[in-house]
Amino acid sequence: MRILYAEDEKALSHAVAEILRMEQYEVDAVYDGLQAWEQLTKVHYDAVVLDIMMPKLDGIQVLKRMREKEDFTPTLLLTARSALEDRIEGLTAGADDYLPKPFEMGELLARIDSMIRRATRYKVQSVKCGNIALDCETYELKSDRGSLRLSSREAGILELLMKNTGVPFSQDQIGEKLEQKEDMEQAVMLYLSFLKNKLCQIHSNMEIVRIHDSFMLKERGIDE
Repeated sequence: MRILYAEDEKALSHAVAEILRMEQYEVDAVYDGLQAWEQLTKVHYDAVVLDIMMPKLDGIQVLKRMREKEDFTPTLLLTARSALEDRIEGLTAGADDYLPKPFEMGELLARIDSMIRRATRYKVQSVKCGNIALDCETYELKSDRGSLRLSSREAGILELLMKNTGVPFSQDQIGEKLEQKEDMEQAVMLYLSFLKNKLCQIHSNMEIVRIHDSFMLKERGIDE
């Protein structure tokens, strides 16, 4: 497994890269966003870790370029900023996960492993319901009126709901798809909000609805 690690704090970068290599990852370490982008245009990676606050190009800018070029490599953002707005900005740009700094190395390793497992779990599989279809390999969500790309976490949640149309799931059950313990309820609500907006963008005839403390996917206009 090959990882791109982009971090402008060289001492931290050297330490993290060495631990990743001890865990049997191949690591390319770069120190600014422009170097990261140049590497991404030349090399295929299994996962990418981007510090948001980097010179030349910041992590968000690199991520946006990746997604615009239809590079959907699992990507984690590192940020010293913990404000909800910053997390939303990164996730909206297409990040698969985020981790506030300073972080524990064990948690970074767990999140990288989780991203890669989620990405390899979806293999040439399509899920359909109503007028939408989800390609679980590319994370492309289509309807008869449009298409867009989801992050791996969004795809995981939507796949669960699409395979179980009309079945309510609790926040904890949905949270298992995120494989996240910290701020789990907040993260679930964020991703559900993103998915609701994206279903509207492609004029889906399916919608995510809340029933008490649970959520489910159903056809628009059908009352429970």
